[in-house]
Parts: sequence; C-alpha cells; structure tokens
Amino acid sequence: MLLPGHDADAVQAAARGLADGELLGLPTETVYGLAARADRDEAVAKIFAAKGRPSDHPLIVHVLDAAGAEPFADHLPAAARRLMEAFWPGPLTVIVPRARGVASSAAGGQATVALRAPAHPVARAVLAAALELGVLGVAAPSANRFGRVSPTRAAHVVEEFGPGLLVLDGGACEVGIESSIVDCSRERPALLRPGLIGRARIEAALGEPLVAPNAQAPKASGTLAAHYAPAARLRLLDADRLALLLATGAASAGLEGVAVYSRAQPPAGLAWKWQAQPGDPAAAAHELFAVLRALDAAGAREIWVEAPPRDPAWDGVRDRLSRAAAAFTE
Repeated sequence: MLLPGHDADAVQAAARGLADGELLGLPTETVYGLAARADRDEAVAKIFAAKGRPSDHPLIVHVLDAAGAEPFADHLPAAARRLMEAFWPGPLTVIVPRARGVASSAAGGQATVALRAPAHPVARAVLAAALELGVLGVAAPSANRFGRVSPTRAAHVVEEFGPGLLVLDGGACEVGIESSIVDCSRERPALLRPGLIGRARIEAALGEPLVAPNAQAPKASGTLAAHYAPAARLRLLDADRLALLLATGAASAGLEGVAVYSRAQPPAGLAWKWQAQPGDPAAAAHELFAVLRALDAAGAREIWVEAPPRDPAWDGVRDRLSRAAAAFTE
C-alpha cells in the first residue's frame, strides 16, 4: 500500500506498524529502506527473509540523533561523536561497539553496530512517532532484493515487494546512493564505504586521516564485491574502450539491446539507447539507480557505462558501478 509520506495519519500508521513488528518502505535522503524495529530480532528477521539477504550481513540502524544512538552503543568513541556532530542528520553511518543484548540480529551477530541519523523529513517524522511508541531505532537496508539495484523512488519499492507492503512516498531521494560508512570501533577510523560525503570532508571533521580497512574490519552494508546489479549485464568501460567496442559492435551489427550511459553522446547509430551521464558527481549519484532501473525496464540486455572520472568526488558513484559490474563475468 502506497501512502503519502507527508500525511500525518500515514506517518502514524507507519509508526504503529513498526511498533507491531511489521515492515515498512521508508524514504530517506540516500535510498528507500526496508524498515523494521531494530530492537526486536523477530522483526529484523522479516527484513532478511523479504530481501533474501544473508542473516550475517549487518544492517544500519536509523535513529534520530546522537542521544538516540546511545541505547545501541556500548560507548560512542570520540571519533564517532565528531562525525555525528559534523554530519548528522545526513548520509553518513558510523560503526561503534554494540551494547550487549541489543540489536544482535540487526548487527549480523557482530560486536559492533552501524548507526545513522537520516535527514529526510519523512524518515525523521516516522522515527519520532515510533520512538513515542517504544521503538528505539529502525533497521533499514535498501528496499530491494539482495544484491540488486537500490530504490530511489517509492514506485521502485512497490516493484520489488508488491502492493502488500506499506510504503511511504517521500519523493525521489535527494542523494541517490547509500551513506558513507566509517568504522569508529577500533583505534583508528576507517572508511568502509564511500558515499556523497567524501574522504576529505570526513578527515577534516575527524582531525586525522582515515586508515584503510583490513581483515579485522567489521562487515558493513553494501561492501560485498558484487552488489547493486541491474538485470541487464553492466560493463564499466573507460571512454576509449567504450568507443572501440561501439565501433566494433556497429560494424558487426551486434549492438541490439545495448544501452549506453556516458558523458559524451555516441555517434549516430552506435547505440541502441543512450542516456546522458551528468558531469557533476552529485547529479550522477542522484540519478544513477533510477537510470539503471529505467534501462532494465526498457529491455536492455547490456548496459555499457563510461567510467567516472578518477576525482575523489566520484568515489561513491565509482564504488556502486564497480560492484554492479562485478556481478557479471566476462
């Protein structure tokens, strides 16, 4: 059931559903989430079952603010507090030591928990209303089948799970890719997943450089090698390789069903369908998943994507495309 997210009655209905242990399609500024109360393992289990997600792959717990994070944390390290002050509410997740006996399922059984305070007004209204009903926080991974393209519009969620799921329509997601994730559970903070908030801004807020994650880093959402994949095979290509393959394919009449997502328009006749890729990383992030879904819906058999620039501002977009391409073998 699709309801307007800015309607007060719809927000209350969503909060009551969460309090009762039901699932909810929840808009955030990053992507739409498949939400359940994080403080009940039986409710969280419904997320894993609906998505087909392994139960040891942790979820992000959404809270209103730093005070709301405290019940889930054994303690909040100084680095986590600095990031909360700088970027909450917003598209940044911190991983901290988990309070014993709380949100074990949402954390995938780990001794750490991932926490975020979303900025979307509908998400915040639902969190506030649910808190009044005793819901301490909401686990909400992307509202799609595991490993597939994330949803950035309410209609995408309905496409994934059908009309039986209550979905609040909060419009198109402003950011369009998932949050940056920083592990603050160990001695030095590490960037586990890039997002709109880049490394330079995170390091400036921390007052120290981020370290590279190692084998001891906790598992985190969206960090599997293959993820975010459309149904059509996605190939990530530099501009020269893309041009060569288009020319070769055109010569052999082998480009039927090949969609191209690139900054430069291919010469006439060298692509079955072309979608312009924005030259601005925030604009590209905003539309990325919606474009992949649209090309799938159009019947593309392959999607050839021009690789983003190597500029750090593009790290989040490049990360999602690299993982999407990794879902397909040559």
